[in-house]
Amino acid sequence: MLKQVENKEKSNAEQKFILEMKQVGKSFPGVRALDNINIKVKAGDVHALCGENGAGKSTLIKILSGVYPTGTYEGEIFLNGRKIELKNINDAEEQGIVCIHQELALVDELSVQENIFLGNEPNFAGLIKWEELYIKTKKILNELGLDIDPEEPVKNLGIGQKQLVEIAKALSKNAKVLILDEPTSALTEKESHTLINIVKKLQKKGVTSIYISHKLDEVLEIADSVSAIRDGEFIGTKSNKGLDKDTIIFMMVGRKLEKLYPRKERERKECGFEVKNLMVYDTQVQNKKLVDNVSFKAYKGEILGIAGLMGAGRTEMVSSIFGVFEGRGTGEVYINGEKVKINNAVDAINKGIALISEDRKSEGLVLNMTVKENISLASLDKVSKFAIYDNEELVTAKTYVDKLSVKTPGIETAVGNLSGGNQQKVVIGKWLLTQPKVLILDEPTRGIDVGAKFEIYEIINKLVDEGVIVIVISSELEEVLGISDRILVIAEGRLAADLDIKEATQEKIMYYATGGK
Repeated sequence: MLKQVENKEKSNAEQKFILEMKQVGKSFPGVRALDNINIKVKAGDVHALCGENGAGKSTLIKILSGVYPTGTYEGEIFLNGRKIELKNINDAEEQGIVCIHQELALVDELSVQENIFLGNEPNFAGLIKWEELYIKTKKILNELGLDIDPEEPVKNLGIGQKQLVEIAKALSKNAKVLILDEPTSALTEKESHTLINIVKKLQKKGVTSIYISHKLDEVLEIADSVSAIRDGEFIGTKSNKGLDKDTIIFMMVGRKLEKLYPRKERERKECGFEVKNLMVYDTQVQNKKLVDNVSFKAYKGEILGIAGLMGAGRTEMVSSIFGVFEGRGTGEVYINGEKVKINNAVDAINKGIALISEDRKSEGLVLNMTVKENISLASLDKVSKFAIYDNEELVTAKTYVDKLSVKTPGIETAVGNLSGGNQQKVVIGKWLLTQPKVLILDEPTRGIDVGAKFEIYEIINKLVDEGVIVIVISSELEEVLGISDRILVIAEGRLAADLDIKEATQEKIMYYATGGK
């Protein structure tokens, strides 16, 4: 009888964990990506998975979601106490494990309803039952509280709505375990809040979530428990009760970051960059102003931050200054008091302006090219005459890999194989090689862990000390306040405020960003 009670208690204890990974390991040629990972996830929990870029999080979720099938890794996975073997993504989804990757997998030309049920459409004899498809889609969207037309083409949606469509798509597959990989990295604060509320709503319906994010405030708000991975090894799991950012950071990086934003006291020097009366027009709607008569100055010896809501015109503004925005632009640009004419990126580079764009993967790098080739890409004149000098390119690339502490198996490694933080360092290296007078960084730490962020802030500080004019656009108010000496706030294409850091607060920035006068 006693043995039966013990067995029952043991059974109940096991049932608390919906997902269990035991001694999971994974190797690639020359790299041990995961080693002896042991993680348990309680049913109905939101379980956060934290770690630096390159720690092994992506490898782990690819194992969990069937991208890396059973047999290509070591260890075992249990779902509801039962060992599972996954041959592919479909296998995982049939078991109820659905992953929403950072790069969204939607077909822009198809409608919301077609995307949600893609490959699983209600049909009769191969013909889609459109009315049933519409009703099923509407039901899922209503459950999530989303006011989106099922027949709306996905290409017409904003990035936040697309992310929510991905969640709806996961629910259509009866997800028991929902894996969200950096779900808010490209979202506004409002969109992030909506997504977090939806995850909480799903939790009440019994859906277990594995939540991967570098935004630690978000992790502390939403997670019941937090697991950390460092250099492919499992560090531990902690309950969220009493947990703070410093503890999570220590678990992730193995050291304390005394100051996440390493501010330096500097003396502002002469104006080195000025924009006058900049107007930027929409590519589709004639005479619609995306940037309306913006003028500002940037000084040597300061970091100029630019804040504003998504869609305020910040990216269009700097893209136009750099000569790459497709819409019409007018205005004047001065470098060290001299007026310069910029029609394209080559003009901008030749005049000493460099732009690190917000999307490193599609605009900053060529992912199938090597680290060496990406670093030299904007400065081929420095490593070639009639042909590229291999040795010169090699030495130059190695210099910047060492200078920026890029973690890579070698400079001949495809840049697409590096972690997000190291990819961003390669982009920075590419533009530093052009020896810019003005460096504009648009969302430089998006999707990057706290350790890599700290290193990039240190690089930015060093550049300012060397006399480079640095302009940083960031949607994270904590970041823009943490690293800037002065902050411009852009609202609906206009310059709404120019704030010295001593007077700037999150409340003030949001006041001006939302139209306050």
